Amino acid sequence: TLPHHSLIAWQRADDLFIDLHILSRTFPPLERFELASQLRRSAFSVPANIAEGFGRHKAGEKLQFLQVAHGSLAEVGYCLHAAKRLGYIEDSVYLKFELRIRRTSAPLRGLMKSMGREHP
Repeated sequence: TLPHHSLIAWQRADDLFIDLHILSRTFPPLERFELASQLRRSAFSVPANIAEGFGRHKAGEKLQFLQVAHGSLAEVGYCLHAAKRLGYIEDSVYLKFELRIRRTSAPLRGLMKSMGREHP
């Protein structure tokens, strides 16, 4: 397996991407190339940037990719907020995914903190 596969942050981000990709298929046809597409892109960016960061050798480079992943995770949160306000998802679905975002963010922040200590 690849080094990032053992990371809780990557595992949760990977699962979140898959589930959000499936959820985005339920959006109205008008949104499939707008909000749904943006949600998929930002959700994909999280595990992809964690993986790319762990493909780097320098702690500073790893940290940079983890920060991008964390920013993308915040974007996922906003996309879901917008989808809820537009009536594309129920409050209960939004709350479920909001919790999953927090559960992905926590270990990701821990990784960033540990990389920050390694960075001169």
